[in-house]
Amino acid sequence: MPHPPHTRTIKRCAVVGGGIIGIAVARELTNRLHDVQVTVYEKEDRLAAHQTGHNSGVVHAGLYYEPGGLKAKLCRRGVELLQEFCTAKNLPYEACGKLVIAQTPEESQRLDNIFARATANGVPGVRMLRGEQIREVEPNAVGLSALHSPETAIVDYTAITNALADDVRGSGGAIRLGQEVTSLAQQGSGVVVTTKDGGEHYDLVVVCAGLQSDRVAEATGEPATPRIVPFFGQYFLLGKEARDHVRGLIYPVPDPKHPFLGVHLTKRIDGEMMLGPNAFISFGRESYAWNQVNVRDILNYTLFPGFWNFARQNVPSAVREFQTVVSKKRFIREAVRFVPSLEGATVLPGTRGVRAQAMNGDGSLVDDFVIARRRDAVLVRNAPSPGATSSMAIAEYIVERALRE
Repeated sequence: MPHPPHTRTIKRCAVVGGGIIGIAVARELTNRLHDVQVTVYEKEDRLAAHQTGHNSGVVHAGLYYEPGGLKAKLCRRGVELLQEFCTAKNLPYEACGKLVIAQTPEESQRLDNIFARATANGVPGVRMLRGEQIREVEPNAVGLSALHSPETAIVDYTAITNALADDVRGSGGAIRLGQEVTSLAQQGSGVVVTTKDGGEHYDLVVVCAGLQSDRVAEATGEPATPRIVPFFGQYFLLGKEARDHVRGLIYPVPDPKHPFLGVHLTKRIDGEMMLGPNAFISFGRESYAWNQVNVRDILNYTLFPGFWNFARQNVPSAVREFQTVVSKKRFIREAVRFVPSLEGATVLPGTRGVRAQAMNGDGSLVDDFVIARRRDAVLVRNAPSPGATSSMAIAEYIVERALRE
């Protein structure tokens, strides 16, 4: 369907952040605007260096999200766009399917509610399974009931980001690596983006800074909250002898008492089988090992009242997650609840990711996507899971609104 004509004249655009959302926005700008000059600023020496390159690689189908919310709409649209893009670029896209398994009557009840949401969101092929039917999908899995989403898929988000970047460059866009943005200054018209090499003026700037999104937003005069509080997630890999015990993805039923999902089993596009992630407070926004400690980042959340409000409200969750941090056995036990045949399997350390968790001053977690507008700047303040799944749809949404306002 052709896009309606836009009402603004935009010749120079900048995108801050070289994760999948930033690169998707840059590509959408080059697709939508004639004779536009698009420049991406990424502070690392490569694209997809943080959340994009450290996630599980799942293309979420849209099971959990509030029908009618931004997440639900952009997730479903994002899946379509990702599928088309992977086909066009010959990138791997495997619809391995997902089971969300209930182990108790209470979880079964919650699962029925998730099924109703998934149906309302138009998730294709979704169905409920009872008891023994689970084995038809996952022969080694056990549970009281399960929701099966056959279209849930896995991809390589780093490869997708690089392919999107090839399109940006192919359309004349520039991607500047190793260029950290130090300030954004709104002018009478347009925004000056400053790096160590000086400042440049742009008609429109879109900020997709992920783990640093609140800091960049604050630098433009936006409110300091929602604040980004970093939580790390550790993954383990099943030994080769146990990989084929699971065919696709196996998830627990989300518990409203816990802010994070808990350990699950995720097939990776390279054939590895991951356990995880857990979720525990990180010693830095970009700390991928125990010995990477960033004092500025720690002070940023320990001096934030919202963090202590969150901590007080979630003591049982913190205990649960901490047990999986200090004990590999406890971590594995969580997975064995769903697949008993994994008892005794070899488990190797995998990657660690850091989640940019947006938090309000009262300690509540920001659930939906948050995209703010400040004159000639658009700021992605919160893009949690399914952010990568929705990336190309988020790009459409941002560019469409930016051209209209």
